[in-house]
Amino acid sequence: MNAEIPIADSPVPAGTKRRQRPEKNVEITDPKAIRALAHAARLEVISELYSTQVSRTATELAAQTGLTPSAMSYHLRALQKWGIVVPAATAGDARERRWQAAGTDFTINSGGGVASPEFAVLDLELDAYRRRVKAYANTRDEQRRRGDPVDGASSVVLASNLLYLTTDQRAELNSRLF
Repeated sequence: MNAEIPIADSPVPAGTKRRQRPEKNVEITDPKAIRALAHAARLEVISELYSTQVSRTATELAAQTGLTPSAMSYHLRALQKWGIVVPAATAGDARERRWQAAGTDFTINSGGGVASPEFAVLDLELDAYRRRVKAYANTRDEQRRRGDPVDGASSVVLASNLLYLTTDQRAELNSRLF
């Protein structure tokens, strides 16, 4: 049984070029490699790198996941060990280590079974979503407590795609939705 990590087919952030690479499916079958995925930050990194096909630094990914850059470096090296991510070419500053997806698509093939790891991966994805929603709500609550203006309606959308918007685009989308 195959369980595919959802890969977003949405635009990448403004000013970022999507690299064109030949299609390459990275398939994980080793149970130890599947166990290496049992961390929400690692799943979030895989989703980010595979969906955008853009290289990122450990610092950039750490900010996205709420980890420290050193903890993120540890997780990236663990993912590299199993061929899920690879170091990317650096542009300019050799001190800045960039990482990229090892392919264009990512599949976990556990061979099926009742206690299939795909369900564990799904649970981790849902947990990561719950944490993002909670962090969003906490931030909005803190803004309200301080008396800061809180922009937009207070709703969260569950989606399997990524959508990168400027502040103006987000405002327009919110006004059209609400």
